[in-house]
Amino acid sequence: VQLQASGGGLVQAGGSLTLSCAASGSTFNINGCAWYRQAPGKQRELVARISSGGSTNYADSVEGRFAISRDNAKSTVYLQMNSLKPEDTAVYYCYLDDELRGRGYWGQGTLVTVSS
Repeated sequence: VQLQASGGGLVQAGGSLTLSCAASGSTFNINGCAWYRQAPGKQRELVARISSGGSTNYADSVEGRFAISRDNAKSTVYLQMNSLKPEDTAVYYCYLDDELRGRGYWGQGTLVTVSS
């Protein structure tokens, strides 16, 4: 299973970015997916997750600003990030929970930098 994340970059506070994570080698439609982030000097934290059925959960810090979605036909999970804040600066990682293999997989990470 491989996960290829993209879409990170530099954006001003208040701006928007959309991250994408394309999966291969997995039965994507039956697996839950998530986005995590890790800021410098901090632990990796859950940002948002989406179940195989489309149910979503968000960290309190991003609720109402971020939206996770999935396109099973493209085996891709997205993270739409709006109203970005400097504290959103981090490396963002996608994660896939492979039900058939009984383990999770991580993407390589994509850097999001929000300037004030």
